[in-house]
Amino acid sequence: MRKFLGLATVSLLVILLLSGLFSPTVAQETARQLWSAHHSDHPIPTQIIAHNPDVPVTGETVTYGTINGKPLTGYLATPTQKTKALPAIIVIHEWWGLNDNIKKMTQNLAGQGYTALAVDVYGGKVANNPDMAMKLVTDALKSPEMIKNNLHQAYTYLKQEQKAPKIGSIGWCFGGRLSLDTALLFPKELDAAVIYYGANMETNPEKLKTLQMPILGIFAQLDKNPPVTTVKQFETTLKTLGKPAEIYIYPNVNHAFANPSGMNYNAEAAEDAWHKTTVFLEKHLKN
Repeated sequence: MRKFLGLATVSLLVILLLSGLFSPTVAQETARQLWSAHHSDHPIPTQIIAHNPDVPVTGETVTYGTINGKPLTGYLATPTQKTKALPAIIVIHEWWGLNDNIKKMTQNLAGQGYTALAVDVYGGKVANNPDMAMKLVTDALKSPEMIKNNLHQAYTYLKQEQKAPKIGSIGWCFGGRLSLDTALLFPKELDAAVIYYGANMETNPEKLKTLQMPILGIFAQLDKNPPVTTVKQFETTLKTLGKPAEIYIYPNVNHAFANPSGMNYNAEAAEDAWHKTTVFLEKHLKN
């Protein structure tokens, strides 16, 4: 019953959306897919999260912009021995919010030699159960222009304040879809985009044709959100358009398999995906 009530609430709220990154139909489907993928999951912290970055890093809370007079605060991580402007990465959280897992992933990215900024589209709120996450993601999807503005200011902060010579994006789950949307916001400016099992992936060639950056997509064979059929359609569309894309579908794993604080974590697949991610980012952001 809780599941159906959650879906009914999402349907009622997102139908009020008017414009922006998400149309009412897209927002409703995105929220539905996220609930379907996570309604029995919980972000349980594990020791795996404590994996140290490759080099010492410094992390801090920063203000990277404002919306309606309210500060946008995120988590910025850089190598401690940073001596020059580094390529940067916009890090976008799952539907749980900017929690300790995402902060640790941000530190690990910084440890690869980047300025990594984890944005927050929930205004400082973090979910520890599916019902709360559903409310947070639904509230966020009610204001698609604020999400767009948030991502735009993150890019501007890294370009102007951090003097990043190149900028990429990465996101998981809800953030995976927003990583693609960041690419669509900056189709010529963004230098690379990494998408981990993004819900409700865009496959319309008219929208994807503007993209000029290389794309890395990490997906799961058992995932229904997005299902393999959608992933293959996404890949086919990109290749038909002549876009540089690497799409991987990992066998016998499910949605959120790369999240060490989730219940679907698969160490072998996650480690391989991380290796592909670091190689991809180094190739396109450091060269």
